[in-house]
Amino acid sequence: MIPTLRIKLDDFIWGDTLEQRGSIGRLLAHVQRYLYGLIRDMFSGQITLRAMSLVYTTLLSIVPLIAFSFSVLQGFGVHNQLEPLLYELLKPLGDQGAEITTQIINLVDNVKGGVLGGISLAFFIYTAVSMVQKVEESFNYVWYVTKPRSLARRLTEYMIVLLIGPVIIVIALGMIASLRSNSLVQLFLTNEAIGPILVATSKLTPYVLVTAVFTFMYMYMPNTRVRFKAALIGGIAGGFIWASISVIFATFVVYSTRTQLIYSGFAVAIITLIWLYLNWLVLLIGAQLAYYVQNPAFLRIGRREPRLSNAMRERLALNIMLLVGRAFRDSEQSVTVGDLGRQLRIPSITMAPVIIALDEGGLLAATEKEDLLPGRDMSTIRLDDILAVVRVHGETGSYRDPEWSSEVDALGKNLDDAVLATVGERSLTDLLDN
Repeated sequence: MIPTLRIKLDDFIWGDTLEQRGSIGRLLAHVQRYLYGLIRDMFSGQITLRAMSLVYTTLLSIVPLIAFSFSVLQGFGVHNQLEPLLYELLKPLGDQGAEITTQIINLVDNVKGGVLGGISLAFFIYTAVSMVQKVEESFNYVWYVTKPRSLARRLTEYMIVLLIGPVIIVIALGMIASLRSNSLVQLFLTNEAIGPILVATSKLTPYVLVTAVFTFMYMYMPNTRVRFKAALIGGIAGGFIWASISVIFATFVVYSTRTQLIYSGFAVAIITLIWLYLNWLVLLIGAQLAYYVQNPAFLRIGRREPRLSNAMRERLALNIMLLVGRAFRDSEQSVTVGDLGRQLRIPSITMAPVIIALDEGGLLAATEKEDLLPGRDMSTIRLDDILAVVRVHGETGSYRDPEWSSEVDALGKNLDDAVLATVGERSLTDLLDN
């Protein structure tokens, strides 16, 4: 019965039943497909596990991150804005959120007031940077990116985020606060027609800021190019889900007196862990939605890694080398793994074994900016070399000299000879010149 229901559900979701009912039906069909894809991926387990991992990382790095941000904001004279910002984030926890905010700020004050030695300071910086690195790894997983940023790029870009991010957020909050106190705005607030609209808009401000932060993270954190439209849709959806969960969770905290009686002093810690988990889960779900918006072809297969046949692996290797060779010949072009994935409509994680094999075979190389280049002179890269790399890559030593039947061995040699006769002595240069 279950397989039958699954087939019917699959036909309903991916079929054209709703699309035949006009524009509203097409809209509903798209919404249900994305919703189904997100729920399917969430229940597959990997996204939830990564959200749990980020909770653990957050607990270790929250004080170093806030201390680092406090130091940066103190240089601009706006460090007093940090505590209200943290309280706003923990507001769904109710009175416990205010208590946790006070405790964290006290810890930060202790860090500020204490004298940190060289090892302690290095540990704090390492913890703060590792937090951003963990987030990048989770986003790379969502976007099927196998190669992280280089060490130089990590240190540079992470420090930019840690230095500029808090300043931008506090400046934005300060601008909003100054606009509210503006005499013209106050005049509009007293107006019966415009006043309620401005009040409602001011209440939406935190959610707009969350949406903006989500959108920025979806564009910046994955080590691939993310279109603004995809990041914005993911950010709006993530912000909406975050706002909804905040209301629901705040209501749960108010009526969870029984939980507090059972867990006593541990209730605050447990509720905080749940809230952190939900925040990271929402962030990753929004990232997954952004990926599907940019790559709708992979919405149906989801997190399943497409398996390539031997024939497709051979064509993929030849096509990768062809595109890399074309970009190398044009001084104004460059190509990365992400570019190859978009051109070939194959996820980067699927191409990774082939690219690794070509790299280990000396046929492919990567620059510091992660642009792909031919590993040597293209006239010396024979097509037979490219095919041989992917045909033998992945073999283990214990299977190098199997005892084939004589008939099968003879047939295999004939097949190898046929491949060699087809490509002959042709090189990558010859393929590019065709």
